[in-house]
Amino acid sequence: MGTDIREQILAEALKDIPFQGFSDAVLMGAAERAGASRAQTRAAFPDGPASLVEVFSHWADRQMETRMQSVDAASVRGRVARAVRARLEALAPHKEATRRAAAFLALPLNAPLAAKLMFRSVDAMWRAAGDRSSDFNYYTKRGLLAGVYASTFVYWLSDFSEGHEATWTFLDARIGDVMNIQKMRSNLERAATKLPDLFGILAKLRRGPAR
Repeated sequence: MGTDIREQILAEALKDIPFQGFSDAVLMGAAERAGASRAQTRAAFPDGPASLVEVFSHWADRQMETRMQSVDAASVRGRVARAVRARLEALAPHKEATRRAAAFLALPLNAPLAAKLMFRSVDAMWRAAGDRSSDFNYYTKRGLLAGVYASTFVYWLSDFSEGHEATWTFLDARIGDVMNIQKMRSNLERAATKLPDLFGILAKLRRGPAR
């Protein structure tokens, strides 16, 4: 059972999710309309509704990546902001289903899945923005963007402004916060290289005065 049939089932399920949420009944009904057997559906969605939420999240990530291929923003700030916006714009036609997915992931039982999907999404956004870091910055950047995306996502859910313009203004401010933190961190790292070697000094003190 490949990605195509999973997305076919997702497309059918998105017709019911705004009204019924993520459930086995919605999944099986969508699978029947997509022409998949129960055995095929269980193989494609082994965790039932949780797998359906995961497929929905991965679909949004791929939509964001496709949209980012035509983005020509020069700055890191511009590319990262555009990646966040691209994902939310992909979800916009399914805003109520997205709200239902968020409610599903907010359940304590689903916390591990929520964390897994968030990390995958922010990683995809950074990569789509051109980031290829693999050092400690890799985790710092993704942690910062997770906070930005989560707060922007919550704002977006309740935003009814034309074209979600209020959300993009909010996002721009949050991205500014991240860039300031990154700049401050870089300044601290540069300053640290100019400090005396503390460990070397302590080692000399332990050895006592030179003779």
